[in-house]
Amino acid sequence: MYPEKVRYINAGGKLVDLATPRVMGIINVTPDSFYASSRYCTDKEILNKAKQMLEDGADIIDIGGYSSRPGAKDISTEEESARVLKAIKLVTGEFSDAIISVDTFRADIAKEAVIGCGASIINDISGGEGDSMMFSTVVDLNVPYILMHMKGDPRTMQNKPVYDDIVADILKWFGDRIFKLNSAGLKDIIIDPGLGFGKTIEHNFELLIRLGDFSITGLPVLVGISRKSMIWKTLNISADEALNGTSVLNSVALLQGADILRVHDVKEAVEAVKLIGRVRNSGTKK
Repeated sequence: MYPEKVRYINAGGKLVDLATPRVMGIINVTPDSFYASSRYCTDKEILNKAKQMLEDGADIIDIGGYSSRPGAKDISTEEESARVLKAIKLVTGEFSDAIISVDTFRADIAKEAVIGCGASIINDISGGEGDSMMFSTVVDLNVPYILMHMKGDPRTMQNKPVYDDIVADILKWFGDRIFKLNSAGLKDIIIDPGLGFGKTIEHNFELLIRLGDFSITGLPVLVGISRKSMIWKTLNISADEALNGTSVLNSVALLQGADILRVHDVKEAVEAVKLIGRVRNSGTKK
């Protein structure tokens, strides 16, 4: 029997009800993210995109300054900090009610983003492996933590990743870290199986169709599938052409139990949530 799934997270004093799936919009303040149209560099671009996302129905805005595309080059803490902290301050200064997530694996940046800039969620693609101080920092800050699985790092993660059973292996990996975080007192944990991070296209589709297996943790599940190569390589198109494919697979993820969709295109994801909600509600009526 699976534990009852967590349905609320406390993001900076705002209770986020996950009974209805939520949409997280992506703002990359990087020059080299895999999807060029998601890159925003000037103050005006960042604020305009945040405004558009909020108007389109984004529940959370995720701001990152370190490209995690396969083969991405490493950048210094100083460079990432200069990019991401300024962007978060801009958005929280203009949209004080917005819930902001900082996309970083570096504990010092996460801490400053929360304490000094107004972020209220930490999204760590390394699952605590990129910085030994991340878990203790998250516990001290007592903010929701997105624990993502990645095999290797962005420079090496696609070098022939192998699993015995991808879901079982990732669940074990999650279990060890969830126990550590819970034991230290952290309650608000969101898990992300990390589609595209150290997985083949076949691995990604298997994770998607078996997403419901992650309910065994009792924790909210985030899915980030937006415009990823599993879509455009399968369809023999480009990332620029992958919006329709993204909507299709986001809908599959919702049917398999996703609680948060991390996306570049907020309006379309919000529509998917509404339509899948109607499908589910209609199916429960007699």
